[in-house]
Amino acid sequence: MSITSEPFKSSTAITSTSTEDFSSEQKRYLEGFFAGVAAGGVSFGDLSAAPALAVVAGPALDELTKEERIKRELYPFDAIEQLVMDARWNAKPDAESVFRYKWNGLFWLNPVKDGYMCRLRIPGGVVKSYQLREIAAIASELTTGYIQITTRNNFQIRLIEPKNCPEVLRRIQGCGLHSKGAGADNIRNITMNPCAGYDPYEIIDVRPFVNELATLIIGSKEFYDLPRKFNIAYDGGGLISAVEDTNDIGASAVKVGENAEGVELGVYFRIALGGVTGHQTFASDWGVLVKPEQLNDVMVALLRVFIAFGDRTNRKKARFKYVIEDKGLDGVLLEAEKLLKFKLIRLAADSVIQEKRRFSQQGHSHVGTYPQKQEGLVYVGAIVPVGQMTAKQLTRLADLADSYGTGEVRLTVWQNVIIPNVKTAYAATLAKSLKKLGFPCETSTLRNGFIACTGSKYCKFAATDTKGHAIAMMDYLDKRVKLDTPINVHFTGCAHSCAQHFMGDIGLLGTKVKTESGEGYHITVGGGFGENRKIGRQVLSGVPIESLGSTLEVMLKAYMKGRHENESFHAFCNRHTVGELQVAFDAAA
Repeated sequence: MSITSEPFKSSTAITSTSTEDFSSEQKRYLEGFFAGVAAGGVSFGDLSAAPALAVVAGPALDELTKEERIKRELYPFDAIEQLVMDARWNAKPDAESVFRYKWNGLFWLNPVKDGYMCRLRIPGGVVKSYQLREIAAIASELTTGYIQITTRNNFQIRLIEPKNCPEVLRRIQGCGLHSKGAGADNIRNITMNPCAGYDPYEIIDVRPFVNELATLIIGSKEFYDLPRKFNIAYDGGGLISAVEDTNDIGASAVKVGENAEGVELGVYFRIALGGVTGHQTFASDWGVLVKPEQLNDVMVALLRVFIAFGDRTNRKKARFKYVIEDKGLDGVLLEAEKLLKFKLIRLAADSVIQEKRRFSQQGHSHVGTYPQKQEGLVYVGAIVPVGQMTAKQLTRLADLADSYGTGEVRLTVWQNVIIPNVKTAYAATLAKSLKKLGFPCETSTLRNGFIACTGSKYCKFAATDTKGHAIAMMDYLDKRVKLDTPINVHFTGCAHSCAQHFMGDIGLLGTKVKTESGEGYHITVGGGFGENRKIGRQVLSGVPIESLGSTLEVMLKAYMKGRHENESFHAFCNRHTVGELQVAFDAAA
């Protein structure tokens, strides 16, 4: 007998020949089931088969890097149960967990310290006063009490015992922030020009683009298993740069005016690809114009190109830069357009139909008081020496943002802070309060340009105490050298170059030397970004920390003596060969 109800004859029928292995009880159950479905007016023709599992061609398992194999053995976010178990016993993580926990923004600091650092995600560096207070409370109650601003306009807190990790994660999420995907093979914190929405000179406010992409990234599993880390920056123009050309993708706003190329007038974005200053590479102009409403579609397409073609067999070749080297900019364009519903506008990098930023990006316009586009309001930028502050200072900063602004603080890639929406009449009082807090607002051609990575106190890769040395050099040089033009000095502790030493006017790369301290620096000069983009050239090797101050003093005095009128340190260094600079520095000594 047939147990198939009439409506299913045209699609899939189960006949008596197909039920020979069923018991009479099973047959009665199936008859009732199909009758009930048919009564509901549904036929198998209404149902589509499950999609076939997409098989992506790629390297064999034994060709993958160790990190790729760890990800395939257990998806890192699924390791949260192990993180909780470690917390119960205050246990140190095993080697695989050290990598997986980075996906929740937790970095095990051993052998330097037995504990974790937690890196947050603060898209665009925009943070509210109530969030600052909670970060301060977390740092005070569950860590050493110190907070650091990173070079991706972000916060890090440390030192966290394993037993406190779940509570730290819970409280971070509880105040509307995230640490998800803040480390390992993920898209790092999105950066932007820190006065977006306030800068009277900006071409377009990029906050909506930053927030939209951040929401896509945080909410989509697709963007958490990249071949390696990935950096994205948006720059809407204005006084303060986002240093976008040091990122895997950098979007820069431009204006297009009257032209003979058939391009509609208006605001567009230029896209630069493949920046990795640690690999001595700035991003290359992609040769396209992108409409604002299409910008994040292009960002997502480029991310998918990287996911598809990034090298998972060699960690040293796993950045987007190497996909571009392999396929070329045109090849990446073809792959991206396969994923888009529109064609991109081709435009030569040197085209005169576009208006770009006209401000010097080597200056320090992130420090001091500046007018906003909103009438009667200013923003006040303050130096946080090498980006480090206490929980007490952070709480007080939140109070000042509430009292004099609108409860908002902007973090910068220069490891400093900006309080926007301050009434002009209150700016001087706010600046005085910030200085009392330890965050001066006075423009300093020297101090304002110092940045430093975490250093050897908390990072196992760093060869030197970069933050301690940077502060010591600020104090030493400020007393001995009087500069009349801004200079940027970047301290980084290892070749990962988290402080991007190659793009500093003076870049210092930590190294071990044979002295009592064992710490020293290789010195590069002449680096720059934006319109002054240049990879710094090494002029001195292995300078011990004991003589670093006098060495930098001699270099700066040689520049002051030998420069042309109003010539910047960047221009002075790039006007001479390495040999000529070494002679000049020796002569000054």
